[in-house]
Amino acid sequence: MYADLIIFDGPRSPELVAAADFADTRRIRPLIDADQHIRGDILASFDLRQRDGGRAVLVITGSEATLDALAEVVMTSELMPGEDPTLLPGPTRAERYTVFEASVKEGADLRRSPATSHGSA
Repeated sequence: MYADLIIFDGPRSPELVAAADFADTRRIRPLIDADQHIRGDILASFDLRQRDGGRAVLVITGSEATLDALAEVVMTSELMPGEDPTLLPGPTRAERYTVFEASVKEGADLRRSPATSHGSA
């Protein structure tokens, strides 16, 4: 397994956070959903938020090639109408890891929870 950790250091303004959320839901997720290979090889993803707008996205896949393909799809996609490139500065840094060990509590539901979404940690 392989993981990409993409970090957007805070503080980030509400406008930057909203622009990133728009890009995720209207452009990036549909592109992932449309690519059977990428969609099928993503084992887990986590969208981690801080109160100051900081964010980390962790994506775990079965192959490193999938992470490369995912990065290519995101970086070469055209902006949607309404997206302002000045509000999408890109990540502070991106790091790739080999997953050495993984554990999840049996029965844990790691899906999105309304109580913990969008920075209300």
